[in-house]
Amino acid sequence: KYHDIEEQIETRSVTLEGFSYGVKRFIFGLGKKVILANTFAEVVDAVYAYQAADVSQAMLWLTALLYMLQIYFDFSGYSDMAIGLGKMFGFTFIENFRLPYTATSIQDFWRKWHISLSSWFKEYVYIPLGGNRKHQILNLAIVWFLTGLWHGASWNFIIWGMGFGVLIILEKLFMLKVLDKLPKFFSHIYALFFILIGWSVFYFTDLGQLGSCLGAMFGAGG
Repeated sequence: KYHDIEEQIETRSVTLEGFSYGVKRFIFGLGKKVILANTFAEVVDAVYAYQAADVSQAMLWLTALLYMLQIYFDFSGYSDMAIGLGKMFGFTFIENFRLPYTATSIQDFWRKWHISLSSWFKEYVYIPLGGNRKHQILNLAIVWFLTGLWHGASWNFIIWGMGFGVLIILEKLFMLKVLDKLPKFFSHIYALFFILIGWSVFYFTDLGQLGSCLGAMFGAGG
């Protein structure tokens, strides 16, 4: 957001220490993207090129897990590269990821994942609509529909966004109270399970393929 860097445009300073850190951070990000994410992507794309019925149930779950790692290293790698480049020129950008897969709820996940996007939607859409003060459930539904649409004009992105929206609404209504009573381990498993399913929805723009894959993951078709 502009106001995050407004003062830095006029007052930033380039230092050897900052430039050195920026180079280091950029290289880490490049490594995440090229060495990890791109390598994972080759495996994920190769498996998903098959018909879901021709792939074992265990392999489909492992591939979904690998895609979950791929998309994290891809996007956090880009963010590291952007933060590093900024630092080279004296800008300090906010962190965009804070160990998101340590989340113990879906709300917690979105406080740690793609922070710049979620904070933008909160500040420029959710709060102007009324935030928590009025029509909270409707406001959340609108924000998560738009979050899905922001990622692409495809039904799987809409389903992905609305799916997270439904989970967050349920957490606000009663699920967080239930999760708070459980050991953190169970809350963590709950969050990771729905995050993993969400990324599977995110991957397939073809809803037929998506249905076949999710069905096969849960044992449909033998």
